Amino acid sequence: MAETQPNINRPPTIYDVARAAGVSIASVSRVLNGYRNPRQETRDRVLQAVAELGYVPDGAARALSARLKEVVGVVFRRVPWGETGEGAFADEEESLQFTDVINRGIEVAAQRRGYNLLVGSVVIDGHDPHRRIMTMARKSDGLILHDRVLEPARLAKLSRQVPVVTMAGVATQTTANVRSDSGTGMTELARHLIHDHGYLTMAYLAGHADSPDNISRRLALAAEAASSGVLLMEGPQWQGNYLASGGANVVSRLLSEGVRLPRVVVCANDQTALGVMHALAQHGIDVPGEIAVTGFDDIPVARHLRPQLTTVRQPIAELGATAFELLRSMIGSGEPAEHDIVLPTHLMRRSSCGCAPVTAPTGHLDRSALLTPRDSAASAEPDARADRPPGGDIAVPGQRPAPADWPEGVRR
Repeated sequence: MAETQPNINRPPTIYDVARAAGVSIASVSRVLNGYRNPRQETRDRVLQAVAELGYVPDGAARALSARLKEVVGVVFRRVPWGETGEGAFADEEESLQFTDVINRGIEVAAQRRGYNLLVGSVVIDGHDPHRRIMTMARKSDGLILHDRVLEPARLAKLSRQVPVVTMAGVATQTTANVRSDSGTGMTELARHLIHDHGYLTMAYLAGHADSPDNISRRLALAAEAASSGVLLMEGPQWQGNYLASGGANVVSRLLSEGVRLPRVVVCANDQTALGVMHALAQHGIDVPGEIAVTGFDDIPVARHLRPQLTTVRQPIAELGATAFELLRSMIGSGEPAEHDIVLPTHLMRRSSCGCAPVTAPTGHLDRSALLTPRDSAASAEPDARADRPPGGDIAVPGQRPAPADWPEGVRR
């Protein structure tokens, strides 16, 4: 086998392997991709060079033999320009924090493998997004589609023409899916709010109605509320569509209509929670003293709010990176390594739910150390909850106390 001294300041390339094995680059490509069955002697020489150099294929060899573009398309949903209206969140469509972090995770993983990204968006409920997506498919080796970009029939048709990985969707026979464990994450959050803080009334400020993540989170919260006898307010009047402007508009509208708010507002994502906290502050309502607020995602800004946002952390960038690696496995073999990958979530207890602020990382914390004195007393005296009428722990400025027989959410 030919001698070679690859540059120690960079990883070995396919050209180094070819030089070390004394064969052409095309022969290396055929060996690594299993095409055209090269002679056993050639195969042995290439594999020996790969082992000695520590070469890790980055896609170049595959592209030579399969004529891949080494481009992955990424498509996400967005609201129409200007639909978020005026005021504090007028330019919200330009700040897609959760989407941006996912796409960054895809980008980093793609660059590591020598791929480029082709990123596009489709308008929520827009006209014929399938045509735009098909155009991207023709320019890509595969597609990563964010939450519910295409309806199932169109998705099935697309996946017969190009490998497809969906995010926060549902895996099918022809597509793979990457998601976080939304149900478990919301269950952990609900139990913290109900059992640690003793909250009796809640609302779920929902995301897109057709979003699998939104549905999973709503069902998990509803199940915990029902099993604990906690009143949960939800429905069309609590629809925020994952937007800060949506959360702010819901709260402002309900307050203007005289609706008595619950003790805690559980938001489908962090961006919605930002809007809720902004609207409550505009109306002089203290968070968490009068109304607690929680989110879901743990986008970077969540820990810098005042109060800091209690939320459920998704491994956002890892979701993107995992989606790329799964798509890459489909591009190389036609079959995904796994059809449905579920990543774990973690509850982040911060002060917006009523926990005492934690200013520095610590070791193991006793649960009581995370509760305010009032919440600790409520946790220590569970029988006292039965003595309070629904909504009796809520004090919204400008509203008279609700009679004990009023259900939460009913107008005064």
